[in-house]
Amino acid sequence: MRADRLVSLVLLLRRHGRLSATALARELEVSTRTVLRDIEALSTAGVPVYAERGRHGGFALLPGFQTELTGLNHDEALALLVAGSRRGAQAFGLGSALASAMRKVVDALPENYRATATGAAQRLLIDPETDILSRRLAASAEPDTVVTEVRRAVLAGRKLRIHYAAVNQAPKWRTVDPIGLVTVRDQGYLLATSSGADRTYRLSRILAAEELPELAQRPDQVDLDRAWQERSTQFRTGGDQVTVLVRVNPARREELVGTALAVRAEETDADGWLRLEVAFQDPRHAEWALWQLATNAEALAPQWLRTSLRDRAAAIATCYGVPS
Repeated sequence: MRADRLVSLVLLLRRHGRLSATALARELEVSTRTVLRDIEALSTAGVPVYAERGRHGGFALLPGFQTELTGLNHDEALALLVAGSRRGAQAFGLGSALASAMRKVVDALPENYRATATGAAQRLLIDPETDILSRRLAASAEPDTVVTEVRRAVLAGRKLRIHYAAVNQAPKWRTVDPIGLVTVRDQGYLLATSSGADRTYRLSRILAAEELPELAQRPDQVDLDRAWQERSTQFRTGGDQVTVLVRVNPARREELVGTALAVRAEETDADGWLRLEVAFQDPRHAEWALWQLATNAEALAPQWLRTSLRDRAAAIATCYGVPS
């Protein structure tokens, strides 16, 4: 809405002091022509904004044009700023709204908190895009138009029609009753029911969405955390789950457990190694997890897993054998 954009424009000028039309357009995600029209509208409304010409010119507000938000202490302001640095909002199509909100929060802070809170927030980083080994963390990429429509249906409590591409299936239209949205490690999910049955849809696989006028059939109150835990449990106990008996070097235990669905049993052998009964989602998952640990783990059972790992090792040894 234009009113929100005008407020954001004022807040940007109050925070930075002076910005060019190009910089304002980039921050507000509009054209420079729109910025110029907004500047004119602000001037007409009595907001003291003026233009400075020249190489380092731009638009600025007369000094002293600001209000303050009282009642926030330093730690509360810092918590807001740190929360605003997270990328979770992107999964729900709220990235622009979050940026605008944080500009308002920063601008409204009392002067004595503003500098210290923003400076402290720069010292804290949550969920960077790459891990310590420079591996880029996978993040979902949902079109804003799709996520916006899904979010509207969830919040309005109306039925939702989605064009969904399930794994190894052709996309098809489904009508669901949306319950809530969840983001996990930058992946967004829609929790819904279809004909009364629980369903979970990854937002990145929704190709199109349409909010319907009919009210959704869902409870008035929902505990999303509990609902997510229940569906996670259903997922872990379904499919082609396999249980593996494995010996592992204690130093690599956490690495193995971190990739498994569950640890059914655990004991220590006489040589200090650990013997674990571990559940994996399917045979491919089990083979991959054991292969990552090389000689720091040994699959004891089932036999098909030992055979598969042996054959893979033999193929690697052949590939890197000494040329004849």
